[in-house]
Amino acid sequence: MSKNRLVSIMATLGVAVAGFAAALVPMTASNAAEACVAAYNSSTVYTGTMRASYNSHNWTAKWWTQGEAPSTGGSGVWADNGACGGTTPPPGGTCNYPNWVAGQFYPAGSIVKYTNGGYYRAKNENPGYDPIISTWYWEPCTCGGGTTPPPGSGSFPVTEAQFQQMFPNRIPFYSYAGLIDAIKKYPAFTTTGSDTVKKQEAAAFLANVNHESGGLVYVEEINQANWPLYCDRSQSYGCPAGQNAYHGRGPIQLSWNFNYKAAGDALGIDLLNNPDRVKNETSVAYQTAVWYWMTQRGPGTMTPHDAMVNSRGFGETIRSINGSLECNGGNPAQVQSRVDAYNRFASILGVSPGGNLYC
Repeated sequence: MSKNRLVSIMATLGVAVAGFAAALVPMTASNAAEACVAAYNSSTVYTGTMRASYNSHNWTAKWWTQGEAPSTGGSGVWADNGACGGTTPPPGGTCNYPNWVAGQFYPAGSIVKYTNGGYYRAKNENPGYDPIISTWYWEPCTCGGGTTPPPGSGSFPVTEAQFQQMFPNRIPFYSYAGLIDAIKKYPAFTTTGSDTVKKQEAAAFLANVNHESGGLVYVEEINQANWPLYCDRSQSYGCPAGQNAYHGRGPIQLSWNFNYKAAGDALGIDLLNNPDRVKNETSVAYQTAVWYWMTQRGPGTMTPHDAMVNSRGFGETIRSINGSLECNGGNPAQVQSRVDAYNRFASILGVSPGGNLYC
């Protein structure tokens, strides 16, 4: 995201998650004796909010991990939920938890039934934020017996093989598993509308990501001479991580201190003080891109998500991401690069690209 988008992308989410730290906090004392969940398995892939028991404690993964035994050290991927005992009762046993109510205060440890049918436990005192954000744990139970997958799981209309075909030169940091973990934050992403619309949105998102990151090759902005330019000192919170800290990072090149603040608040991650999390944690990097796609309209008139699900066309996604520099003849070569990638990705997914490809 270039520095020229200062004016157009300062709007933040209507419901921000201000004040919640990125790290998952331990369960309170009242929940310390909860039953142990399924035991940790070194061969299992754990993604954000998945839980495992290890050494008589329950743990929650913050992002994608495999082969790293739960502990409070290491990469910091695991959050200690406290001591546990006994075994987890089979799913479907007790389902008298209340429905979630927006804006209602919930003490730490509260369990609610969300609108997607899943059960969520509050990590800490919660004034009623939506359970899809990271102030809640996922509770894997349903009244019918069996499990409810986390939001977004298994719904992305791009297979790993197709993803690899789209990005043959991507670096390992930009993993498919990291993307799948990230999209759980926004269940409506690529799940809205017909199968055609879902695939078109996925192709559109990945085409813009392809352009911004050089085919999922670059994690940080290449031109370091620009790095000091992205600190807006007029913001009350300033630039606590340093003058050079808010340059472009991630698959959509998140830039500016106010965007790191807005994205971090929305995602429940302190990116204002820790912007390097976007370059060090794959899921976080992808989350910032999905956050922008789903909630920000930039120099356009709608979010990129709304543009695709309302049949406004791929061109409107370009306008929302970098329209002030590229659209209306501003840089037709850059627009063409995005359109070419979109057409190619749509072909890989076997879907028509639709109309209104240019801006």
